[in-house]
Parts: sequence; C-alpha cells; structure tokens
Amino acid sequence: MKRFIYTLLNKMRIKSFEGKVFVNGFSILSKNTKLGNNCHFNGMRIRGSGEVVIGDNFHSGGGCKIITSYHDYDNDDYIPYGNKVIHKKVVIGNNVWIGDDVLILGGVNINDGAIIQAGSVVTSNIGYCEIAGGSPAKCFKKRNIQHYERLLLLEKFK
Repeated sequence: MKRFIYTLLNKMRIKSFEGKVFVNGFSILSKNTKLGNNCHFNGMRIRGSGEVVIGDNFHSGGGCKIITSYHDYDNDDYIPYGNKVIHKKVVIGNNVWIGDDVLILGGVNINDGAIIQAGSVVTSNIGYCEIAGGSPAKCFKKRNIQHYERLLLLEKFK
C-alpha cells in the first residue's frame, strides 16, 4: 500500500511527503504541496501555484478546496481581470481537522490543533487550538488546551 501511495503522489508530483498518507476520497494536490506524516484526504482539491504545507496528523472532510493563486485585478491591463497571477502560500499546522466543504484561500496559516467547521471559508489566520467556522471563518471557541496537550504527550494520534 505504501508503494501505491508513493507512486500516486509521484504522479501528482507532490513536492514532498513524510510517512503515511491516506487518500480515502477523490483528491487532487498541486505540485507545490508538502505533506507531513499521517495525512488523511477524504476529498481535497488544491489549486494554484502557491506553496501548500500541511503538517502531521491532518484530516480533511469531503469537498474541501485550497486555492493559492488568483488574478491580479488591480495591476493588470485588462478588465474584469488580466493575465497576471498572484500566488500565495498556505500553511496548515499539525493535528488540524478540516470539515466537509471548506474553502481555504491563499495567504492563510491554520495553526496546530485547529478545527475548521464544515462549510467554512477561511480567509484569515486561525490560531492555536481554535475552532473556527462561518464565512469568513472566525474563532468561536477554543479546544481544551490542557487535554489536547496531554494527548500530544501520549502520542494519541488518529
């Protein structure tokens, strides 16, 4: 199975990955994607030429998208948009859980332990152990940080 995953990721030209990767739903990752260990994709599409870094123990729901490139509508020669494209990096920390149908836009950092509620649109950074949702996604709660850090020490990863 690991050899199959390695071949699949090489065909997708993933920039790098470490350890186990699980693809449980149709997923397309860009060639500028770097994966940590124990990443689970249940239906993810990563589009654009910006770099995407995903940490260890990542889980995505179905229908998720990360878009890292967009047209430069302010400084190009055409309207409604021109041919110039801006690329932005996305960083997703360790132990992040993304619900179904989440959209993450370029330039965003989602810190360790964060959870993104299903159907959210992430346009700005999400902090350590924050639970965020909505459009645009905002923190509405924090995880129990003591419990989260205790599980980290015990290496209780799914």
